[in-house]
Amino acid sequence: MAKRRTVADSDDENGSEPVSKRSRTAESDAEHQPQRRSGKGSRKGKERTRNYEATDPDDDDDDATMQEPDEDEEKKFEEENEEKIRERLMNKTKTQGGIAEMGIIEHIEMTQFMCHKFLTFSLGPQINFIIGHNGSGKSAVLSALTVALGGKATSTGRGSGLKSFIREGQQVAEVSVVLKNQGEEAYRPRDYGKSIVITRRFTKDGASSYKIKSKDGKVVSTKREELQAICDHMNIQVDNPMNILTQDSARQFLSASSPSDKYKFFLKGTQLSQLSEEYQTCMENISQTAKVLKRKAAVLPDLESAYIEVKERYEEAKRAREQRHKADELKKELAWAHVAAKEEELESKLRDVAAIQHKIEKNETLVQQAEARRATWNEKVIELEEELEALGNVDTLAKRKEEISQQLKASKGRMTQLKGDEKTINDSMANVNLQIAGLEKQISDEQARMESRSRDKRDRANAQLEQASTQQREKEDQLKSIADDRRRLQAEADSAHAEGDRLNEQGKQLKHRILECDEHIRTLTQMERSKYAQFGNNMDQVVAEIQRTRWHGQPPVGPFGLYVKVREPEKWGKLLQVIIGGMMSSFAITDARDRPALADILSRSGNKQCQIIISEVDLFDFSEGEPPQNYLTVLRAIEVSDEYVLRQLVNNAHIESVLLAPTRAEADRMLMSLGTGGQAMSGDFYRVVRFSEGGGQSSVVPELRGRDPRNLLFRHNNAESDKRHWIAQRDEHNANLLAIGNQLPAFYAQFSEAKRQIDLLQPRERQLNQEYRQLKTIINNLQVELNEELPVNIQTLQDELQEVMEEKASILAQFEQLAREKQKVTDEQRPLHEEMEQVRKQINEFDHNRERVQDRLSSVVTERMNEDNLITHHKAKADAEREKLKVAQGAADDVQQEFVAWTAKATSFCERFPDPRPAEEVQRNLEAVQSALREREKRQGASIEDIAEELTRKKANLDTAKGEIKALNNLNRALKESVKARLARWHEFRRHIALRCKVYFGYHLSNRGYFGKVLFDHVAGKLDLKVQTDDQNLTQQNNREKDPRSLSGGEKSFSTICLLLSLWESIGCPIRCLDEFDVFMDAVNRRISMKMMIETANMSNRKQYVLITPQDMTNIQIGNTVRVHRMSDPERGQGVLAF
Repeated sequence: MAKRRTVADSDDENGSEPVSKRSRTAESDAEHQPQRRSGKGSRKGKERTRNYEATDPDDDDDDATMQEPDEDEEKKFEEENEEKIRERLMNKTKTQGGIAEMGIIEHIEMTQFMCHKFLTFSLGPQINFIIGHNGSGKSAVLSALTVALGGKATSTGRGSGLKSFIREGQQVAEVSVVLKNQGEEAYRPRDYGKSIVITRRFTKDGASSYKIKSKDGKVVSTKREELQAICDHMNIQVDNPMNILTQDSARQFLSASSPSDKYKFFLKGTQLSQLSEEYQTCMENISQTAKVLKRKAAVLPDLESAYIEVKERYEEAKRAREQRHKADELKKELAWAHVAAKEEELESKLRDVAAIQHKIEKNETLVQQAEARRATWNEKVIELEEELEALGNVDTLAKRKEEISQQLKASKGRMTQLKGDEKTINDSMANVNLQIAGLEKQISDEQARMESRSRDKRDRANAQLEQASTQQREKEDQLKSIADDRRRLQAEADSAHAEGDRLNEQGKQLKHRILECDEHIRTLTQMERSKYAQFGNNMDQVVAEIQRTRWHGQPPVGPFGLYVKVREPEKWGKLLQVIIGGMMSSFAITDARDRPALADILSRSGNKQCQIIISEVDLFDFSEGEPPQNYLTVLRAIEVSDEYVLRQLVNNAHIESVLLAPTRAEADRMLMSLGTGGQAMSGDFYRVVRFSEGGGQSSVVPELRGRDPRNLLFRHNNAESDKRHWIAQRDEHNANLLAIGNQLPAFYAQFSEAKRQIDLLQPRERQLNQEYRQLKTIINNLQVELNEELPVNIQTLQDELQEVMEEKASILAQFEQLAREKQKVTDEQRPLHEEMEQVRKQINEFDHNRERVQDRLSSVVTERMNEDNLITHHKAKADAEREKLKVAQGAADDVQQEFVAWTAKATSFCERFPDPRPAEEVQRNLEAVQSALREREKRQGASIEDIAEELTRKKANLDTAKGEIKALNNLNRALKESVKARLARWHEFRRHIALRCKVYFGYHLSNRGYFGKVLFDHVAGKLDLKVQTDDQNLTQQNNREKDPRSLSGGEKSFSTICLLLSLWESIGCPIRCLDEFDVFMDAVNRRISMKMMIETANMSNRKQYVLITPQDMTNIQIGNTVRVHRMSDPERGQGVLAF
């Protein structure tokens, strides 16, 4: 079967317009040909016109495009082939038809389509009956099938558009059809598999879409063209009324169709009408083409006459060709004279190029020399910078100096305390010496009084003993009171001193914080004016100077902080300041030669701490180093706007693999779950490490100090709000410092007063101790004297003296110990003083060396800048000379090209002319010869070149026209013969189909016991049925063939069903659908029709039948090839009439 194709409409009133335009063009071309002809040429033209007319294509067959064969020929064909067809039919009834491997419907599904909310069922591969009461939605199945396979909505007879199929109250509907796609001829089996699912979705607003899916649900295409290709491949003709006969079409065909309608149905269903229309269109186009070719052939005599006329003029002018030989020779000499002049010009241009090239080489040599000297100076700059860096800084020395000062201060305090103790010991020694002197005097006096001892003296001793005991108790109470007062005053002094030290320490901290606040305020003020302030000192000037400087590689990229933004600064900002904050002031360069220049710029701006990274631009893929997406890394916590900067952070900080977690425990759990080891940072400032082979460790990450510039990075507030915050902090610290300053004098006064009181108590305490010891000695002496009833003798005084001497020895021992401690403190101070002096010398020496290296570095940088200026100067001169060289080289190249082109042209024009004269002289001679030739050309009206060119043009026009007309005539004849052959084959197809229809029709009628035949009138375009029933056979013996109008409704429907089954044998579509075919049949005809249709379907090979009927199937014998689908009863909101 022929596939569906687009047929041109032959009735279009503009269809022949292009042909007429081509005709007018040919005629107008002929009108503009030269009119100068001789009489002889005109007569020859008339003869040639008659010859061309005799060779025009034969147009006698144009009207015989669709001749019908005569009746005798038809009868002869039927006699030869009817028995063969009948024999094949009989053999076919004995065989069971096979199941189609592709093109049949496996499943159909409707959603919100017509009356169905949702309907789905699977169809059998051969025979399917869909039954149900009226209104149950049986016909919707065929409508859904037509719509899903791309048919027109009007062909269903149920609506004028797709939106009319959408269920009432819904906005969208969808239908799906599953087509079988198996076997060797399956359509794209690798893409679709064993089934093709076609889904069409359409809405109330007129939108419609397709989804063509494979068996496993994968969408292969959404284009209607793919659906058309599938239908063409499987020979599914959804708009063919013979394939899908809807309810209205079936009712009309079965009950009210006329012979002409049946014939049209026959042609359309078998696609013969489509082929007929296409062949008719082809014949009309061939006829129009023949007429156009005939009009074009009329122009040929005029073209040939014009050619002959020009040829005669050319023969006449040809005789003057010899006179041009001299002019030709002069042209050859002139051509090579111009080449010689151009060669001289080329040599001059090449000399200019060589001179400029020499200047460029000279400047390049000077540049190389300057660059060599600059490299030497640059190496010295690097050495001095390294030397300067090697010097380090004085922070360590300053810190050590401060430590030594604190140690000396503590040592001086210890020495002051020892001196106080020494003073106390001296005072005690003076008292002891007084006691010794007193005792010695008493011994002397006692020795004098020993001889004059008396009773009165004993009484006086008792009285003295009582008085001394009373005084001793008083002194003891006074000493105890003084000790309590001293301890109280010492506690007050210690408390005041400790509080003063605490306030002093707080004051120092507040001053340090005030300095931090001032530093932050200063930086934030700069940040308000420049976005670079947070990355270093005068960073905007650094960036500006980088932009002005010429670099060997790409310009430095930085500071990195310009390209980094934290996604959640309030959560991760403080931690990221520690992790990557140090790299935010870094710069990256691509050429190592640019490092000294960049380091010099950073050093001069006070940014020596900025890191310089040397790395090529390599945008590598680092995704392999990243953990799964559910792990937060430093990279995922930030946004980096520059891919080059991002790669530097990946290389140097490993931001793609370092994990982030709120707490240390959470970080440890993340690393444990990752299972591959790694490093994580926690929000509570811990670094957690897990090793891939097992085990791990964690350490505290120190937070940034207050004056650390990294504190200004990754803020979640703007500079203005931060500035207000730091101003408020500074004011608060100033207020606290002022309050501390107001409190310190009171504590200092309290400490001084307590010390003064303690100092006042010490002499009194020493005096009381001395008096207490004297009283104790007196009491002891008096007690001894009274007990022995003797006066105090010399031995007692000597014993007391011995005790005092022992006390003196003890004091002397304490003094010696104190002296040793003073010496020890002095010895401890001596190395501290020496170290302090050494540190001072080292600081002074560092300052001196730094100044010396900086002076040398400044001198060397100046020399390097001078070389840079020389390099720039000579490079500029070289560039200027290169520009001149480009111009000169361009001019030389132009002259070279002209020289080559002129030489090539001269060579192609003639061989090299030896030693040509100057071009001016040759030109004068040539002009003289050409002037003489022009005088002769005036007599001929044109030059010989013009005549020759015109002759060639006329000859080409004539040959082209003859060749085109001949080729088109041959093509038109071939097309006509082809269409005639196709028409003959078309008649043969129609004859075979009609005969097979007649045989099958008689066979199907015999199942009911009827007789009849199908009458085809191809000329009148009618198809009529002649049927005789058993009743007619009994009553009308003389005439068995009757008009179907005399049959009953059921008999007529049965006859028409027989015709439809006969026609179905002539189509190749694997699907046959029929709706309500038994609407006019009685029970007998319906039963026989059902049986006949089932038998026909069983005999059909690879065909699927879908038959719809509202009748019951209980009295029909159903085999295993038949599948019955029963529709649910319709839901109707009907009530009961009230009567």
